[in-house]
Amino acid sequence: MSGIRVVEVGAFMAAPFATMQLADLGATVIKVENPEGGDQVRAIGPFTAGHSSPFARLNRNKRSVALDLKSEPGAAAFRRLVQHADVLVENLRPGAMRKLGLGYDDLSPLNPGLVYVSASGWGQDGPLANLPGLDIMAQARGGLMSVTGMPGGDPVKVGVPIADLVCGLYGALGAVSALQARHATGQGQHVDVSLLESAVSFAIWEAGKYFATGEVGGPLGSAHQSTAPYQAIRTADGWCTVGAVTPKTWQGLCAALGLPELLADQRYADAHDRHGLRHELIPAIERVTTTRTTADVVAALDARGVPCAPISDYSQVFNDEHLEQRRFFWDAEHPEMGPVRQLGSAMRFSATPTRRGPAGPLLGADTVEVLRECGLTGQEIDRLLAEGAAAQSPTPLEST
Repeated sequence: MSGIRVVEVGAFMAAPFATMQLADLGATVIKVENPEGGDQVRAIGPFTAGHSSPFARLNRNKRSVALDLKSEPGAAAFRRLVQHADVLVENLRPGAMRKLGLGYDDLSPLNPGLVYVSASGWGQDGPLANLPGLDIMAQARGGLMSVTGMPGGDPVKVGVPIADLVCGLYGALGAVSALQARHATGQGQHVDVSLLESAVSFAIWEAGKYFATGEVGGPLGSAHQSTAPYQAIRTADGWCTVGAVTPKTWQGLCAALGLPELLADQRYADAHDRHGLRHELIPAIERVTTTRTTADVVAALDARGVPCAPISDYSQVFNDEHLEQRRFFWDAEHPEMGPVRQLGSAMRFSATPTRRGPAGPLLGADTVEVLRECGLTGQEIDRLLAEGAAAQSPTPLEST
């Protein structure tokens, strides 16, 4: 995406995660922040050298411009930025950008090719649109919490902010798709993505069951919705996961664990039938696996080609040999934090590798430089700074 210019007005997760993807793909991303503190994630720890560790990772490869969009001079400068942009991504509450005179209908006449991505809790219209919406609310209303956790247990959310993050991915995909459409039409468009619809979009198995039979799914722990064994099983020293749902892998599991009687039992011949008998099947499997270590069980299943994996905590994940050999983790430089370890992009390209540039910028690090690129004179920039409509970091981070 080299040559594509993206303006972000984002906080916390969805918009910043969307633009992180675009920045990784080579786009120039200009993060516009309030001069008074910037993105709220800057205030969330843990901190290194006084700077937010999560912010430095979520906002890598970006430039920071500090503008007060509630002031007319700051909003006017923002419009100049947008005139030079291909994409704008924002995740303020619906209507907030319009109140500032910076909605899609306000900015599109200034830049007809602008792709304007709005991420929100519930979408830009509908009865819920004006309500605050965070990830846990989207997981709750979107059904995810109804199928997560143990049967009969308390409601449980997915351990990461999955609705927020995938809304960001949909936003990035929407931006790329709208840019492709612009090649044919010459026109930009408004892209509306929401946490709620992102959460509901995961319900592939649940929708297949409900729309076919009317049955409503519930929490199954780690078990699959319709086939077995496909879940976490106990070992002598912990847990591992297994997915033996094809005839070949079911045969392999029975052979690896020395359970010929299960293979011979015709009640277990079909993966769907096994699912209905989990209450007796899983204990039968665990009578063997709980006598062996996790490493032994995984090795035995691997040898038979049965999909399986140990359950790793993040200290193990962040030091995983496979990920290390694939150079998934890398260090991004920061002027005060030093090297900042990064999670790699999940996208690998044979010819155009993703960018590995600086860590999240200091607040206002690029204000003066970016405004000059947009045609503002030194005198105009000085006036913005003097009026407090803009701010410049005293130690700018060189961007790439």
